[in-house]
Amino acid sequence: MVSNKTKVNWTFIAVLLIVVIIAGIVVIGLKCRGGQMVEVTLTPEREIAGTMYVGGAVNNPGYYPIFAGDTLENIITAAGGLREGANIGDVELSIGAAIEEETAQKIDINHAEAWLLEALPCIGKTTAQAIVDYRNQHGFFHDIYELLNVPGISESILDKTKDLITVNS
Repeated sequence: MVSNKTKVNWTFIAVLLIVVIIAGIVVIGLKCRGGQMVEVTLTPEREIAGTMYVGGAVNNPGYYPIFAGDTLENIITAAGGLREGANIGDVELSIGAAIEEETAQKIDINHAEAWLLEALPCIGKTTAQAIVDYRNQHGFFHDIYELLNVPGISESILDKTKDLITVNS
């Protein structure tokens, strides 16, 4: 049989526990409600003002969109930055209207990594690595026809790729 004193103790503990839980809920509710509002603003999408050809001493020559407020630094960064040891004066810029038809950018065989060369027709992983190895051993290519010196490159392969490649030193 349970004594009255034990019943009172358990009742007191139960009431105390309920009071602590309610107090905790009130405190948490006040902290959550008291936060400051956060304002989120989205910057408007920039409108393309035209296109520009960036060539010469940049890593990825080609046509790039220009936006109002772009600086020369923004444009050169979009073209992969300056080549190592190049001067800003060696960059070629040509501003024109929007390009009517998409002009494919050529792959520079003097700077392209093997994975990029693999994108060329008839160039697999082994041949792409052979091009990089040849370039590392013999220096930059002076024209695209020097690819014929690379093991695995035939005239038919060169014919299929010559309109897609370039040599920039």
